[in-house]
Amino acid sequence: MELNSDDGKLTPRLRLGKRLRRLRERKGLSLRQLSELVGGYSHSYLGRVELGEQLPSEALVSTLDEFFDSDGILAELLELAHDTLIPDYSREAVNKEPVAVRTQVFNSSLVPGLLTTAEYTRAAFRRSLLGESEEQINERVAVRIKRQRILERENPPYYWGIMDEAALKRPIGGASVMAAQMRHLVHLATLPHVTVQVLTFARGAHPMLGGSLTLHTMPDGSTMAAVETFDSGEPVESPRRVMELTQRFDLARSLALTDDESLGLIHEYLKEYEVEDDS
Repeated sequence: MELNSDDGKLTPRLRLGKRLRRLRERKGLSLRQLSELVGGYSHSYLGRVELGEQLPSEALVSTLDEFFDSDGILAELLELAHDTLIPDYSREAVNKEPVAVRTQVFNSSLVPGLLTTAEYTRAAFRRSLLGESEEQINERVAVRIKRQRILERENPPYYWGIMDEAALKRPIGGASVMAAQMRHLVHLATLPHVTVQVLTFARGAHPMLGGSLTLHTMPDGSTMAAVETFDSGEPVESPRRVMELTQRFDLARSLALTDDESLGLIHEYLKEYEVEDDS
């Protein structure tokens, strides 16, 4: 696990750990004593956080900031550490999510990130992030789940997610994980600010085979786009290029099943996975 950046500066996770250690030592506490005073978080867990070997949970950081009266500094450092877990090429688009009034996503092989369950995300990361430990994968899952909160807030953006049928067919994590993922999609599809569509195999070729596209519409009406493949991507803000990508999305949307038809297909896959899981 990288604790220092290429230029030798401390990474946010290591800065967080060092700050926690200083706060603890100023109070003259051992790790075991701190563990007892902050609700039983294990001293070994706290030790790994101090060493930068593991990121703390948001709950722990909130507890520690309150305990040390540190004015939210640990939470700020955790936010910075979370940012480093997002690939550089998609960070700009991800940072637009909280302020966008509408987000449109097409994904050709996986369920779009804001629509996934934790277990589905974890299973996908295990296969795609070669060489990463389970702990590192769990940290990335936590960041993904945190991003999904924008769909639960009081004034959520309008979210339009389209996926290739391959995202439903490919058994990421096995039947049990997929059944839970299908149920999650069914739930999200009932929300008034979420539309879910599926572009079926029967439609043949479409304009975004092999990649994914995200379009964020800002409050001022401007749109930024992000195009990704399996290990690379690019943010796009050129008006002409954004228009071209928007046309691709519109064409994919026109080829996809309606939202009601898509929900019906998701139910069919759910039944198949439930039967497989029970067998």
